[in-house]
Amino acid sequence: MEQTSRKKIPERRCTGCGERFPKQQLTRVVRSPEGEISLDATGKKPGRGAYLCKNPACLKKARKSRRLEQNLAVQIPDDIYDMLEGELTGEG
Repeated sequence: MEQTSRKKIPERRCTGCGERFPKQQLTRVVRSPEGEISLDATGKKPGRGAYLCKNPACLKKARKSRRLEQNLAVQIPDDIYDMLEGELTGEG
């Protein structure tokens, strides 16, 4: 019997659109143990994380529905959302 050695690709759900994608295709938003919210390009920062498509529309959906706040268990001020949007679109 031949055994295939396929490595399982980790998937995560986008907080904005709710679709599942390979982890590498998503951007991780992390709440550090100190309560700071930031984007995590490496996916290795410590803290509670939520994932978003690299599409600014998904951030808008997550912002409107407050899903990002629910996933990270913290209130997110508007200026942080603006900063995340800037970083996601490459303007920040």
